[in-house]
Amino acid sequence: MFTAIDGDTVTWPDGTRERVDTILLATGFRPGLSYLDKLGALGPAGMPKQHRGLSTTHPGLGFVGLEWQRSFSSATIRGVGRDAAYLARRLLRR
Repeated sequence: MFTAIDGDTVTWPDGTRERVDTILLATGFRPGLSYLDKLGALGPAGMPKQHRGLSTTHPGLGFVGLEWQRSFSSATIRGVGRDAAYLARRLLRR
């Protein structure tokens, strides 16, 4: 896991810096988002501050797989693909 982000550059534990276009973090079955606490990207219950998957606190940050993100199926294999496509289109417009 990287130790810092500065614009489009991440710093790895050994101090190496690398420019990146995208950071994709997969947390598993239950959201494990505590690493976003310090950013202010989470609400009091530890869930993302978002609207339809787009962060309401950090432009360019998006989420998929959340319950009722956009529909009943958002947190399922059946729905996450539609939400990911929607989110990608919105992020690319940025």
